[in-house]
Amino acid sequence: MAMKVFVTGVAGFIGYHVAIKLLERGDIVIGIDNLNDYYDVKLKEARLEAIQAHPKAHNFKFVKLDLAGREATAELFANEKPSRVVHLAAQAGVRYSLVNPHAYINSNIVAFTNVLEACRHGDIAHLVYASSSSVYGGNTKLPFSEQDNVDHPVSLYAATKKANELMAHTYSHLYGLPTTGLRFFTVYGPWGRPDMSPFLFADAILNGRSIKVFNHGDMMRDFTYIDDIVEGVIRVLDKPATFSQPADSQGQSMASNAPYRIFNIGNSQPEKLMDFISLLEDAIGKSAQKEFLPMQAGDVKATFADTSALEAWVGFKPHTDLAVGIGQFVKWYKTYYQATI
Repeated sequence: MAMKVFVTGVAGFIGYHVAIKLLERGDIVIGIDNLNDYYDVKLKEARLEAIQAHPKAHNFKFVKLDLAGREATAELFANEKPSRVVHLAAQAGVRYSLVNPHAYINSNIVAFTNVLEACRHGDIAHLVYASSSSVYGGNTKLPFSEQDNVDHPVSLYAATKKANELMAHTYSHLYGLPTTGLRFFTVYGPWGRPDMSPFLFADAILNGRSIKVFNHGDMMRDFTYIDDIVEGVIRVLDKPATFSQPADSQGQSMASNAPYRIFNIGNSQPEKLMDFISLLEDAIGKSAQKEFLPMQAGDVKATFADTSALEAWVGFKPHTDLAVGIGQFVKWYKTYYQATI
């Protein structure tokens, strides 16, 4: 039976792909986005146009809305009455949080509060929301597990995502709202964000500019292909959070007397930054000019996801090989921007 699903941040990278996947399986999608100018609005509009050109676009409706507006958000939920919500709208980016902290409070705290309240009053069957691997902050034990303490964020962005998890737990506990937070690990692929390394590096290499390689290249990232992220999101959406027991797959520290879950979604295979750059060079067919720089404030040296809890819950773990994923990204990038070597 088709569900009516709200997808917030629908013009964003992950939101676009989630909306397409939901439409393909026959769900009704109400896409919400404020189309802010954090990065190229034309790219966001192109994603929307691609959704609206989908064969099942008759089941899609776009609403331009800033979720930080309390009354407008409440009114939309009351009018449309979705059964489930995938909340991906947020102010993204670690580095930008050092420049414009107020944007993160407005989008990630105020708007998230409004979504929680709307879900509470709208009898929502499941709220799935984007958290981030950034919540692991200064942790050095690898791989990162949901059981780890995440009380030491190293950026305001990370702090807002940890706050989202705490806020969601409160609503799950007080009102029985099933909530699941997903800690995404370095998502990449077609239609990706221009502020992330695959996009930044590809753009620089193809246009003859140098790429900035932080911490002199001594970094590792758990790059996760967009199709794997979407598969995880959809599977989790279909299995609402339940009360967990101390003996469940997430362990004592994640057990809760509320319908609340947190999962990592990562490839569980961290790649050296220099190896990633090499694969990108191979896919593009051109070498990069590299500018080696110190570590940036708010950044971390390595990320590595333990996805055993996700696999135990929905029977899925990301698996796309980095070389395959980069090849797909470069193919899209060249097509979208009509780039030539």
